[in-house]
Amino acid sequence: MASPEIDAHPGTLKMAREKTQELAIQPTPTNEGEGLNEKHDLSIKAGELTLEEDTAGGMGRHLGVFSTTFLIVGRIIGSGIFSTPSSITSSTGSVGAAIFMWLLGFAISLAGLFVWLEWGCMLPRSGGEKVYLEASYRKPRHLTTIVFAVQSVMLGFSATGCITFASNMVFAAGRSVGSHTSKGIAAAAMIGVSLMHGLTPKIGVKVMNVIGVCKIVILLFIIVTGWVILGGGIKSIPDPHSSFRNAFKGSATTGNPYATALFKVLSSFAGWSNAAYILNEVKNPVRTLKIAGPLAVTTCGLLYILCNVSYYAAATPAEVSKSGVTVASFFMKKVFGDTASRVLAVFVAFSALGNVMTVTFAHARVNQEIAKEGVLPFGTFWASTWPFGAPTGGIFLHFIPSIIMITAIPTGDAYNFIIDVEGYPRAIVFFAVCVGLFLLRWKKPYIERPFRVWLPVAGFFLVGQSFLLVAPFLRPKGGKGDTSQPYWSYPLVGIGVMLFGAFYYALIVHILPGIGNYSLRHEKAVLADGTYVTKFVKDKEE
Repeated sequence: MASPEIDAHPGTLKMAREKTQELAIQPTPTNEGEGLNEKHDLSIKAGELTLEEDTAGGMGRHLGVFSTTFLIVGRIIGSGIFSTPSSITSSTGSVGAAIFMWLLGFAISLAGLFVWLEWGCMLPRSGGEKVYLEASYRKPRHLTTIVFAVQSVMLGFSATGCITFASNMVFAAGRSVGSHTSKGIAAAAMIGVSLMHGLTPKIGVKVMNVIGVCKIVILLFIIVTGWVILGGGIKSIPDPHSSFRNAFKGSATTGNPYATALFKVLSSFAGWSNAAYILNEVKNPVRTLKIAGPLAVTTCGLLYILCNVSYYAAATPAEVSKSGVTVASFFMKKVFGDTASRVLAVFVAFSALGNVMTVTFAHARVNQEIAKEGVLPFGTFWASTWPFGAPTGGIFLHFIPSIIMITAIPTGDAYNFIIDVEGYPRAIVFFAVCVGLFLLRWKKPYIERPFRVWLPVAGFFLVGQSFLLVAPFLRPKGGKGDTSQPYWSYPLVGIGVMLFGAFYYALIVHILPGIGNYSLRHEKAVLADGTYVTKFVKDKEE
């Protein structure tokens, strides 16, 4: 059925609000010659909205190269480099193996960035993996959108950054507090960030940029301090090279600890894909993405490696392993004393808070893109940008699971388990996106690609994700992982989330329509704020 075009110009939005476009749920019939012409088809489709419809509404294109770069930097440099080296060292068993995992994670993240650059330059719209999965796997219709939506909403929380913010603030205060107080601090941080992004979105971008610059300064200070230690300038550390002798002594001999460590490293690099989630708001998105992505990831990777060297120069592997989620503060305590340790803890806390800001900013846009597809209950509410142009519905949808995780998960090793659970479904999604790139290269080799990743690089990224999918099920030494839960629990939880998404798809697209004797169709509509959405509409069958 031919659809009326809806003019996205602001002057005509009022007239267009009531117009809708009906789309049949049933797949379009094909003919024998269609497959022969597919390779010469220069179009690429993702979701139900066109690019023009998807980018309408909201704040418009207001992010340049600087803000986009620091949106990535601010997401990558969060709690990870200040917190996870302890558990990574504990998992791998040696300095050499730990640093190798950081190098491997850096390489995999760069490879993933180049895969995402090809996708992002082909489809310069917000949503990231949601868009790329939809473009890769068009049938069954809505399956990838719904499975990704369930995974993204359930596991798209900012709990880890808030927990790290709370623990470092408590450490800086030099007090011992109960779990309820720590959770209260973490919850207050999440509430404040959500209100800032919802009510003052442009101020939020400026605050993220400032904190991003401060993060780089903090890491540079730790790195320079490490150089001074290695040069023998700190008398309280008489043998700064001891950690690097026999660097691989004590390394783990099974695959599970390395997979767990690699999950944590990749979690620390997780922001390399951050710009892909907000491309609707980026000026000249293709050019900006090509500059901001490599610049941000390379900068963070080099800082991470050098920062780890500084940690091991100041402390033995055993000391780093036992330092917990305040490893950076432990570093400062050993070098400069208690006061410096507490001062750095404040900076680390605000670095983690900056990470929460960038995650919330980006994930709210992903939630909005999901809501635009009509696959969530109350989709128009979650897709809304009322009242100040920010995706307030998407922010609230991110806020809900974050608060649940902060308040419901017991303190202790909850931090490590949360990172593990987040990592496994992400590996499944990344694996599927990379496979999708190969499929699209084969099915549609002639479509315009402003950036083309070298296929061996994409293959390396695919191998890395494959390892992450298999290794967690390999029994570790002693049969115990890095948390109190069974070592196989976090991948099973991740798989369970994905399977629940598939069940939800079957329920709303097939089971309920069959029971209720109705069929589904789409209607496109424009909200009062100019945002385009699609809705599932039930047609009762005679």
